[in-house]
Amino acid sequence: MFNRGEIIHHTRDALGSILVVDYRKHRVLTFNSVFEQSKIDRQRPHLPVHEYSRAMLLPVALSEPAHATILGLGGGVTASALHHLLPGCRIHAVELRPSVLGIAREFFSLPDSDRLSVTIADARPALEALPDASTDLIMADLYNADRMSPAQAQRLFVTHCARVLSDSGWLVLNYHRTPDPEGPYFRQMKQHFAVVLMFRSKSNNTVIYASKQHFESLHSGDPALADLERRLPIGWHQLMARVSRL
Repeated sequence: MFNRGEIIHHTRDALGSILVVDYRKHRVLTFNSVFEQSKIDRQRPHLPVHEYSRAMLLPVALSEPAHATILGLGGGVTASALHHLLPGCRIHAVELRPSVLGIAREFFSLPDSDRLSVTIADARPALEALPDASTDLIMADLYNADRMSPAQAQRLFVTHCARVLSDSGWLVLNYHRTPDPEGPYFRQMKQHFAVVLMFRSKSNNTVIYASKQHFESLHSGDPALADLERRLPIGWHQLMARVSRL
């Protein structure tokens, strides 16, 4: 993986290695595996590079949150993008590893802002401790070196997300593999949410979206998407056209 990049930082904690690798245009966070945990444009660190990271932002086009909760900070790509895109939004991130937070600040330009707070904790108990209806957007991207955290696939996790979200809230989950659309996980999801959508990235990640309320779909030519593209150029039109309803 690193044959064309330069390892500019390497550390270890109780959970293993953490590396920062520079390429000509991009900077990557990896946990010493074949998977890139985070990837940014070195000239524009608020701009997510991975397609699934960009797709996770799509609910912002449908409902602008006043408060967002991020489970799994990584390099801070999602937090930085939301901070740049939504000047009125307060962001709370939960990250298990203190070393990862330090690296996000030092190497990935995580904003030092009153609007962004980070809690060092395990995401599952941290989620359970959050008050009812206390956030408008939950974005979960919980991964270790080689697989998705099992917590993210548990039905109780979905129940707590639904409880913590406001009446107009959105849940966004990054899945390495798509759960069975007819299985118990999606049945549970549809009990708590009015609409469930999905996006399959070219890297085979599946982004799952769940909305507490029904909403009007955006046409690919909607001016709102053009405005978002000016503020954060990630291809909003093209991404939105690939979202399907479950």
